[in-house]
Amino acid sequence: MKTKSKCFGLVTKKYNEFFLVDLINQENYENQIRFLCKVKKSINFKDQLIYVGDEVEIDHIDLRSKRALITSLLKRKNLLIRPSVANISNIYIIFSVEEPELNLSQVNRFLISAESMGVEVSLVLTKCDLISEKRRLFLLDKFAQWGYKAISLDLKNSNNFNTLLAELKKKKCSIFMGPSGVGKTTLLNMIIPGLQNSTAPVSNKIKRGKNTTRNVELFSILNRSYIVDTPGFNMQPFDVDIRLLPNLYSEIFKQVTEKGIKCKFRNCLHLDDEGCNLDKSFERYPFYKEMIESSKIHYYQNQED
Repeated sequence: MKTKSKCFGLVTKKYNEFFLVDLINQENYENQIRFLCKVKKSINFKDQLIYVGDEVEIDHIDLRSKRALITSLLKRKNLLIRPSVANISNIYIIFSVEEPELNLSQVNRFLISAESMGVEVSLVLTKCDLISEKRRLFLLDKFAQWGYKAISLDLKNSNNFNTLLAELKKKKCSIFMGPSGVGKTTLLNMIIPGLQNSTAPVSNKIKRGKNTTRNVELFSILNRSYIVDTPGFNMQPFDVDIRLLPNLYSEIFKQVTEKGIKCKFRNCLHLDDEGCNLDKSFERYPFYKEMIESSKIHYYQNQED
């Protein structure tokens, strides 16, 4: 049975010249419908590639064989470079508190890298059963001062996991981001029944895990709510204009917007600038200063090129 009506779909998997596409406007169907699609030969997307997470228009739909043709690529909101996935709405930074040990500088870089994507960023702490309750509360308070209400997970208490799962079901398209060995794959296996990606233990020698996931794919955890299964997704290449970097730190952004602090110069980078009125006593300021200095070097090198 064929239908000539065009529909909009979401690319959930890509391999070779084929794409798996879920219908977006599927209110008229009882169950979620997924089509195996190819791009219509006469269509030219101006050398643009189609990625997992892209929204597309499909036509020549065959409901019996579940096949269709992609005829149009909708404008995307964002695109991660590695792995290639489009239209992310939420990034969850995943870090373990032990095995491997928590590295605050690394946590900061992951958070700021995610913030630069312009999406909602959350922090999840795993393996909290390996630390004391006092230590766990200390870390939650620390990250609250950074501007993040962290979710702490452990193997003994499923309440916080259920809270995370309920939150994910309210998001459009979420992705887990973090170093190897912190439990991203284990979390995905718990969230997506039947996924069963392989996990690898943390190396005793280098104190980090091995990447175990291979293919980029979107999984539906609720109608119109997806999570991305990624191949060892770590940190995105960081290339942000230094003039925008202060806005990525909540401690600086709040001082400017809520407290109304004003420096002498509008483009103040809050280092040793003349007339800088920023309160630099917050914990992440050394991390901020280091990122500004390294970004300035990169910025001026690009100007010379």
